[in-house]
Parts: sequence; C-alpha cells; structure tokens
Amino acid sequence: MEKVFERPKALCDVPLHYCPGCTHGIVHRLVAEVIDELGIEGKTVGVAPVGCAVFAYNYFNCDMIEAAHGRAPAVATGVKRALPENVVFTYQGDGDLAAIGTAETVHAASRGENITVIFINNAIYGMTGGQMAPTTLEGQVTQTSPYGRDLKTQGYPVRVCELLSNTGGAAYLERVSVDSVPNIKKAKAAIKKAFTNQIEGKGFSLIEVLSACPTNWGLTPTEALKWLRENMIPYYPLGVYKDKEAEKND
Repeated sequence: MEKVFERPKALCDVPLHYCPGCTHGIVHRLVAEVIDELGIEGKTVGVAPVGCAVFAYNYFNCDMIEAAHGRAPAVATGVKRALPENVVFTYQGDGDLAAIGTAETVHAASRGENITVIFINNAIYGMTGGQMAPTTLEGQVTQTSPYGRDLKTQGYPVRVCELLSNTGGAAYLERVSVDSVPNIKKAKAAIKKAFTNQIEGKGFSLIEVLSACPTNWGLTPTEALKWLRENMIPYYPLGVYKDKEAEKND
C-alpha cells in the first residue's frame, strides 16, 4: 500500500516529552518538513536554549547546539558567520526570546544576521511552572499574576513582530498560528519562506507562532485552542509585518 503520510526524515522517530495538547510538536513537524523539502538536512544547524524546547536536540535529525537561556541568536550568529554555507535556525519560546534574550533578538535583527528564528509564543513561561511572561495578556492569570496581569504595575504584553519591524536589518517577519488546519498550512509556508530567505542570503527572518499551553493555562487541549483564537489572535494579529523583498517589488 502506498504511504500518503509519514514522518519527515528530519524528525527523529522518538516520543515527544511535551504535555498533551501542547503545539510544540506541530511546529517541530513543520520545521522538519521544510528541511526535508529544501533538501538541507545535511547542512542545517539548530540552536535551542532553555525552555520547554530544551530537548529539541532529541527531535531534529540535524546538528543541534544547546545555548544558554536567551542566547540562541548570539550562538546562531557565531555559527552562521563561521560556517556561512550552513543553514542556521533557532527555536525559542517567549520567556526565552522576549525576556532574558531580548537584547540578542533585537540586535541580531538590527545587524541583519542571515539566520532564521522560530519563535513560539504561548503567553506564559511553560517549563518553569507557568509564570507571567512578557507576552502574557492583560488580565491573564499565571503563577506570578494570580489576579491577572495588571498593566499599571506589570506593563503591556510585548508584540515581538511589531517591535522588530522597526529594525533596519530584519528581512522577513511574520506571525502565524497553529490553532487550525488552514493556519497550520500558512505557518508552514511562512517557515519555508524564512528558510528560503536565508539560503538566498536575504538576512534575518523571524516567524512568530501563536501556540497553546493547556497545562499552564489550566485548560483542556480543545479549550486551549479556543482560548488562543478568542484571546491571543485579537491582541497578536496574524500576518506579515515586514518583507523587504516584497517592498522592493512594490
């Protein structure tokens, strides 16, 4: 019988450690499918820092490097500059990229480093128990905001794509979601474009993926996807926030 659906070669045949309903696994598959389709497995280097994706090196069938918390863009910059022929990507959560790693992210984008960043935004610190993250929404209850995020004392949630769109070096920024099949297809297309941009030497690309964290949100997997659609997407609108190539052609 002919196979119509199978595991991507760039995704290792091992069980994932993520919680039930966590959408990290979906994004892992999308990244692996893109690596397969572009035929770059043998020259791809992934960088994963601390966070729920700390064990990403167990799942991607390519060279992987573990970075200190928040420092993945700095490590990726070093790898790409030393080995410019390689395809280098980081895989980071919001607590990592938008908190302790803010400086590395902003300056890598400002310099136009020719790397690809996959940014998972689930509005919370996942691995460490569900604390408030830079992306936690107003009023959202977490372990460290038990009465909901208060803008007066805790500030506004950080919109990463909007922030980086003001950097001169960013080549491609898009926010996607994995809450539904149509959005998953769009997410894959965005990830593929980001990798292709790097191969073509176009500079810094970041794909922000709105994701669910049922465990720390205190919801079922189905409820979590509904919450993402009803709460996260209105504050974090999907779409392209910068595309230098398209701007040139306008």
